Amino acid sequence: MNRGYNPADKVFLAVDCIIFGFDNEDLKVLLIKRDFEPEKGKWSLMGGFLKKDETLNDAASRILFKLTGMHNIYMEQLYSFSEVNRDPVARTISTSYYAIINIEKHNEELIANYGAKWFSLAKAPHLIFDHDEMLGKAIRRLRRRTSISPIGFELLPEKFTMRQLQKLYEAILDKELDKRNFINKINSMDILIKLKEKDMSSSTKGSYLYMFDQEKYDDKQTNNFYLKL
Repeated sequence: MNRGYNPADKVFLAVDCIIFGFDNEDLKVLLIKRDFEPEKGKWSLMGGFLKKDETLNDAASRILFKLTGMHNIYMEQLYSFSEVNRDPVARTISTSYYAIINIEKHNEELIANYGAKWFSLAKAPHLIFDHDEMLGKAIRRLRRRTSISPIGFELLPEKFTMRQLQKLYEAILDKELDKRNFINKINSMDILIKLKEKDMSSSTKGSYLYMFDQEKYDDKQTNNFYLKL
């Protein structure tokens, strides 16, 4: 039995990133227009090949920084796609990651330089290869994660209104939420700081601003976050 490595079995290993952002009204995904064949001119997730001196996490961080100019982004490995004919050029396995960012903090010039664009999930175009499947899996994972952990706050400005928070969860869950029930549920968790400042853009009376209290969340003995809406 040959226990060595067989060169004929070598494949390419790619990393594809699904990047979510929130613009205070809608959940969006960042897509890039492909500038090479195959599928040139069509929309794609941002991706790249793993380098010899990188881990998968390193590669994902590099790709995310390349497109957004941001470090320390919340990201999570999602799934590996290994269908034999998924890439028509070469045998390629792709490990996907999803990331969530505050749109206000990303580098708009980088996005423009790469021909990238934010799309509402409801209006996202058809993507190349199996990228639609990747996006679907990422949306389902994001919905589960935001119901059991406070990662959704990564999508918001540092200071936000309760309306912005509700709009975020409605966008992620793709359903309308009862305002009173939502506010009561959030307040019962006791993980927000209510500020004396107000956002005066929404009404003449204004809306109070809040901040997520990471220390208070971390100090809770159970560290429990369960948002069933």
